[in-house]
Amino acid sequence: VQLQASGGGLVQAGGSLRLSCAASGRAFSTSILGWFRQAPGKDREFVAAVNWNGGSTHYADSVKGRFTISRDNAKNTVYLDMRNLKLDDTAVYICAADSARANFHRTVVAYSGAYNYWGQGTLVTVSS
Repeated sequence: VQLQASGGGLVQAGGSLRLSCAASGRAFSTSILGWFRQAPGKDREFVAAVNWNGGSTHYADSVKGRFTISRDNAKNTVYLDMRNLKLDDTAVYICAADSARANFHRTVVAYSGAYNYWGQGTLVTVSS
C-alpha cells in the first residue's frame, strides 16, 4: 500500500480543514487506517483511526469532538475532517495503514508500531 496525503495548509484558529490520503494497492480496502501527527520538537502522536468499513473509529482525547475520520474504499481514500482548529493542532499530519490486523482494538490502533505502511506528511499550520 502506498499512501499520499494532501490538504494541509495555513488556517486561522477556529477554522476547518480537510485532509485526504489517497492510497494505491489492493490491501487498502481491508486495512485499518490511521492519522498521526508530529509537531516540531515533539514525538509522533496518534490522532484517529478507522476500521476497514468505517464502522469503528477511535480518536485521541485531544481531538475528540473536533476531528472526524472517514474513508471511501471506492476511491481508496481516507479523510480527516478537522474543525475548531487550535494552535496546538499545528503539526505534520501523516496517514498510515495496518494491513496485517483484521480486528479493531483501540489500544492497538493508537500505537504507531501497529502500522506497516506510512505516507509522507502534510503540514497543517494553525495561526492566531
